[in-house]
Amino acid sequence: MCELCKAGLAQPQPHSHAGRPGKMTSRRGFLRGALASAAAMAFLPAFLARPAAAQGLPAGVGDPGRRTLIKGGHILSQDAAIGDFTGDLLLEGAKILDLAPAIDAPDALVIDAAGRIVLPGFIDTHHHQFETSLRSYLPDGIMFGDPTRPGAATYLDNILGIFSKLYRPEDVYIAQLFGGLSQLDAGVTTVLDVSQIHHSPAHSDAVVEGLQAVGRRGVFGYFEGYGPGLQYPQDARRLRDQYFASDDQLLSMLMGGEVYLPGVDPMVLWNLGKELDLMVGLHVVGSLGMQETMDRLIPHYTDRHLFIHMTGMSDAAWDRAKEVGAHISLSVPIEMQMRHGMPPIQKAIDMGMAPALSVDVECTMTADFFTQMRSTLTLQRALANQIALDQGPEAAPALLSSREVLEFATINGAKALRLDHKTGSLTPGKEADILLLDATALNVAPLNNAAGAVVTLMERSNVETVLVAGQIRKWQGALVGQDIPALRDRIIASRDYLFDAAGVAVPLFD
Repeated sequence: MCELCKAGLAQPQPHSHAGRPGKMTSRRGFLRGALASAAAMAFLPAFLARPAAAQGLPAGVGDPGRRTLIKGGHILSQDAAIGDFTGDLLLEGAKILDLAPAIDAPDALVIDAAGRIVLPGFIDTHHHQFETSLRSYLPDGIMFGDPTRPGAATYLDNILGIFSKLYRPEDVYIAQLFGGLSQLDAGVTTVLDVSQIHHSPAHSDAVVEGLQAVGRRGVFGYFEGYGPGLQYPQDARRLRDQYFASDDQLLSMLMGGEVYLPGVDPMVLWNLGKELDLMVGLHVVGSLGMQETMDRLIPHYTDRHLFIHMTGMSDAAWDRAKEVGAHISLSVPIEMQMRHGMPPIQKAIDMGMAPALSVDVECTMTADFFTQMRSTLTLQRALANQIALDQGPEAAPALLSSREVLEFATINGAKALRLDHKTGSLTPGKEADILLLDATALNVAPLNNAAGAVVTLMERSNVETVLVAGQIRKWQGALVGQDIPALRDRIIASRDYLFDAAGVAVPLFD
């Protein structure tokens, strides 16, 4: 019996100026100056005492017809025809107009990008954002029960089997908003949300409204739910018509097409996706007994399928996925952590199917993309290096590079979600989903390799400025227009409700 069935969920130096050495300050002088500064700060107006990150936000960036010049940055375009160089990036409204070593645009507002790495935003191709409320609840958990771990909470039993069924629309909304803003703060400008809480149309509407409130690009994944108000999958038609009839917006839709739902023929879901002209996404996990079903469905694979995880699948399934141009999303840290099976990074590379990356579940692992990139890089290199040591370098696969992993996190993600006409690279005509990463920071300087610094050194604190479709969403280290303390109070209240309803104590020190 497959593990989903068992769970009862589903089936099969000093300061200086102008280069002059600075004068060393004595400890007493330093303390005297610090105290005087602190006293003066108490009398400054609030707007002067606020953090520097909240000052100088340029007005009108991203407005129709408004030109903005991002000047003097180290550009990683993720477009082979454009390449990488230090120079300028010109925007007009929501779109990228030009890139060059130097651009003369006297009418443009200028954003100084000196010492910054400029690149397209990261693209998360699979994220259960409803679980933001459950962050770190399952840090040591795996997907399903293990007789050597009696009583241990598992993902299927506790997250999906208990907590997911308790969500109200308001819980869904704040999880989407808070989780989305957290990722935006970390430079993830596009997400595919995969939330199995579509218990009613109101729950589905709350997902859309939460995605909209974040102000980033998103793909609404319409997946299953539970309970008497369930209208899945037929409510897909209403959702498509009501929210996603236009391509000229930040949000789009994907049809959930799982193969493990009890009493649901996956072909009904796949065909509904085809009827509505939507991509179809599904989890493909060998340790949950899905290989046989996926083999049976081989004739129906298309280039509009997104296979998430793809662990433990047959060569025939891989061959067909390659043949039709299906897309692969890997969640490497989670796959290693939660017993999905070995992440098939080398298989995907060998097949010429360079994958996209995704974060999966925050109940167990962080949702920042620096973690995803480093995990992917180090896993592939660990496996390849061991083969080189055991069998000789000639027998080992080529070592994955930082540049390649950066492609997985950007342009490959756009292709996997069929959004590469809009985002994923800094290409003229595409929408301006752009990151400015601080390469002068203590953890990065001196900068010697741009792609390498992003993948192997950087983290959330280096994400200085974020634009989505030309609009500034984070400026010099601070999210724009968001009351984070108030939102934090709301998600804590939601967490409290969910744990109370589940009859579970928050395991703060377990």
